[in-house]
Amino acid sequence: MFDSPIFFHKNRVGRVYIGGKLFSAFFGDDSADSYEPEEWIASNVSALNKNPKTEKEGVSKVVNSDLYFDELVEKYPQELLGSHKKLRILVKVLDSAIRLPAQAHPDKEFSRKYFNSEYGKTECWIVLDTRPDAKIYFGFKNGVTLSEFEKAIDDSERDKDAMERLMLEIKPEKNGVYLVPAKTVHAIGKGCLILEIQEPTDFTIQPERYCGEYKLSDKEMYLGLTRTQAVECFDFAKAPNAKIEPVVIEDTASIKTESLICKKNTDCFVVNRITLSGGKKILNIEDSYAIYIVTNGEGILSGNNYSKTITKGDYFFMPACLMGKFSVSGNVELVECY
Repeated sequence: MFDSPIFFHKNRVGRVYIGGKLFSAFFGDDSADSYEPEEWIASNVSALNKNPKTEKEGVSKVVNSDLYFDELVEKYPQELLGSHKKLRILVKVLDSAIRLPAQAHPDKEFSRKYFNSEYGKTECWIVLDTRPDAKIYFGFKNGVTLSEFEKAIDDSERDKDAMERLMLEIKPEKNGVYLVPAKTVHAIGKGCLILEIQEPTDFTIQPERYCGEYKLSDKEMYLGLTRTQAVECFDFAKAPNAKIEPVVIEDTASIKTESLICKKNTDCFVVNRITLSGGKKILNIEDSYAIYIVTNGEGILSGNNYSKTITKGDYFFMPACLMGKFSVSGNVELVECY
């Protein structure tokens, strides 16, 4: 099993919002807007859905195997993860046809206090594509208070724009990189195909009564917390700059590597973008695993007497035990997450 990188079956996850049409161009399938607007990538996390399709909805299934990825990680932590022992990231591609509810995710302290978890949900967005008039929302407008926020929660019962008026609106840029720290209010607007890298939880506090035409229950809004407890998850300080400028760390005639998210941004994950123009790049993160997503072009993944063509929309997990033994060549762009 550990002779080559690990690939997975399609892993569409149900949500209460509609989207997914932009999957067709990215994954090369016949996707249309539906209530399965998210693809979870190399995931060992179960979705916190009201009516899950299965008890393992959200967990990836390994190709050429009957194993789910969480089972594989549990059985072979050293081979897969090296010294890390735990898979500390969750990667998704999602496409929203509507604005999602205003929300925030817990930091580690909040998660330990209320969810008995060592992980919060800091996340990073890479905008892969957009529909016309796409938007994202990030941070409260200056001066928004807790009392105004709580009034908007009440008003959202009958006014679906009440919460939106409190948030700063951003026009997303294709290939733009945005960091969403835990406890920052935000919402993905309509028309965004996003590659999302985050801590490995599905904790979302979304104190807005509607998601499109779907009416959220208190449990879906507050995850079983009281409203008073839930609003502790929101930071009313001035929001940091969302957009992150990539830093070029390697630039030759055939290879360009950009640091998108590094340790100075967050201690939760690292994200790089690798662009090959006929070049060859050895995939080697010291004593770590990594998840790779092909975001453009076509290349060859090779090593250990193995060779596989990879194209836009493909993704795979590179176990720690195989680092340095495989390379990618061709005219291809990959995002590297670890």
